[in-house]
Amino acid sequence: MALNLVSSPHLDELTAKIRLKPVPWEGYHRADLVTSEELALIKKVDKQPRHRIESILLTDGRMYALLYMRLLKNLQRIDTMQSILVHISDALTDHDERIPLFQQTSDADSDLPYSPLLRALETQDEFVQLKAAQILTVLLGTEKKSVVTEKSETFLNTLSILIQSDSPVRRDVAVQCLEALLARHECRRMVWRIPAIIHGFVDILKSNPGPQMSYQVGFCFWLLSFDQHIAQQINTQYDVIPLLVKVAQVAVKEKVIRVIIAIFRNLVTKAPSENLPAMLVSQLLPFVKSLCTRKLSDDDVLEDAQFLKNELNARFQSLTTYDEYVSELASGHLSWTPVHESEDFWKENATKLNEKDNEQLRILMRLLKESNDPTVLAVAAHDVGQYVKHYERGKKLVADMGGKARVMQLMSHADPDVRYRALISVQQLVSQPWITV
Repeated sequence: MALNLVSSPHLDELTAKIRLKPVPWEGYHRADLVTSEELALIKKVDKQPRHRIESILLTDGRMYALLYMRLLKNLQRIDTMQSILVHISDALTDHDERIPLFQQTSDADSDLPYSPLLRALETQDEFVQLKAAQILTVLLGTEKKSVVTEKSETFLNTLSILIQSDSPVRRDVAVQCLEALLARHECRRMVWRIPAIIHGFVDILKSNPGPQMSYQVGFCFWLLSFDQHIAQQINTQYDVIPLLVKVAQVAVKEKVIRVIIAIFRNLVTKAPSENLPAMLVSQLLPFVKSLCTRKLSDDDVLEDAQFLKNELNARFQSLTTYDEYVSELASGHLSWTPVHESEDFWKENATKLNEKDNEQLRILMRLLKESNDPTVLAVAAHDVGQYVKHYERGKKLVADMGGKARVMQLMSHADPDVRYRALISVQQLVSQPWITV
């Protein structure tokens, strides 16, 4: 795993400036923080031209790997930590064969190489934090599984903070680190257990990022989607399918479309029943049909699009009208599709919401209570009214589930359509049937 897998023009600019800054190595020696041997070694490479340093590392790379990690462990000043991290970075750049030299410093000291780098993540200095993250990604990305599992939790928690930062540089570096780490299957479950990271990915896509960032976040989702457990849960928990469809629909770069279509293929392959309904509701089928007619440079995109088209077509053709409604409920994205305002639909299907211990009614109640989307709330309030209109005994069920109180609350909602639909629904909920005397 090359160091340049995690790159940043901002970091590169700061690195060039830090190389020019003097470090008081003699002062550290006088304070007994650096030994005479360490001072001699550091002076051989400090402020030397690149070819000179490369010549020294060619024969003494193992010695310098241990030196740099010991210095990072023992010295706390920010400017000195910056300089040491630059030395480590320079040693690793374009030299993947040196990665094991740093990993093997643990043979001399069990704290090395990870404890000093993880401590560096805790500093408030952006350069130290991000440079340490860059180096950690390279070292952990090639470590044996047991070490990765043991050392990654602290690192991933820091990345969860960085990915939600207001700083574009911090977010960019965090996404690149995660992109590299998620290539390891054991890291996927670890990332999945940190909701802040997944929320970070979602928030980035919602912010309309550029094509490169859209691709990188998409690539992270693609890697996550290889895990079946994650594929079964990710849309239910994070509502990613409609978001990814929107990103693909407006994408100007083919690589963004390619990675999103690959995500969808994984989600269908690993967990079709959990994901196909949401894909249908999110109008993925028209999009992949359109893709299949385009001239694209990548045959894999066409193959994946054709696969999705076939799977979605098969699902769509087997659906009854009620199945479509159930799929829409399952997706959480209620909209004014024809079934909602069809009197015939509710006459035929209102009682079906009670099947399997009121399963669909409970989903409708959950959307009514938990959604913040005005359209979803308006449609849900409308559907509650239609349900009790055509199934009189449903009024008690709705009331017992808290639906009546919620609909009454929505009568004062900020959105006028929500208020109107809630008012009509309340009229149905409180009306009394005619009694023949």
